[in-house]
Amino acid sequence: MGNADSVRRPDPQYVEFASVICHRDYRDDPSSLDGQSPEGGWNDMKRVFGRVEAVFDILYLAAATIIGVVLLVGAPGNPPRFWAGVMALLLVGGDAFHLIPRIRVILSGDEESNRRALGRGKQITSITMTLFYVILYHIGTLIFAIPNAEVWAFSVCLLAMVRIALCFLPQNRWTKRYPPVRWGILRNVPFFALGATVAAMFFVFRKASPGLGLVWLALILSFAFYLPVVLWANRNPKIGMLMLPKTAVYVWLLIMCLSL
Repeated sequence: MGNADSVRRPDPQYVEFASVICHRDYRDDPSSLDGQSPEGGWNDMKRVFGRVEAVFDILYLAAATIIGVVLLVGAPGNPPRFWAGVMALLLVGGDAFHLIPRIRVILSGDEESNRRALGRGKQITSITMTLFYVILYHIGTLIFAIPNAEVWAFSVCLLAMVRIALCFLPQNRWTKRYPPVRWGILRNVPFFALGATVAAMFFVFRKASPGLGLVWLALILSFAFYLPVVLWANRNPKIGMLMLPKTAVYVWLLIMCLSL
């Protein structure tokens, strides 16, 4: 898993959008800014996408925070709503560790000095996203009368523990410029299984809580946007743009939680 080929190719999560919007290319080749280079237009587009992503990230962090606070304010005597608020703030808190360094890179063009923060931020986000799904499952158990609940709980907890354990292994090389692609795929296998399990639960019981009736669809869409990034963004960084609609889907999911 640590062979030379895997080290040369960037990790899918690293290039989710960074390679699309980073300023490194046009700084290394100033001539591309004058419009004479064949890649000049693409470099200009990357800068535009960078600014769009920065604004989008800021709006996302603000919106998720507001929703989380609103959920908690109305939570007394309502355990599902309380846990939804905790889930929302966990989501935005974990993502902030990754998105704030990314915003700094976009605005400054200095990726190198932010590399360690980006790497650790990705690691923290990977762990908090796992916990996000555990809490979402717990919310489901508070709302739905789930038969064989022990089986569901065992599956969710096992997949979450495996995912988190994989995220802590040094082979991920989170802070390196080109982390191993294979480890990016490996640690996402239990994550996809975890998401599928929670989505299946919300699909089965979708009629029990109309306000959350489309949570299963939101989860499927989020992974549908994320899967191409994991598999192919290392070869085609433009695919990393799918992270924007993926993030928007999570905001939609949080909005649905306001019905609790």
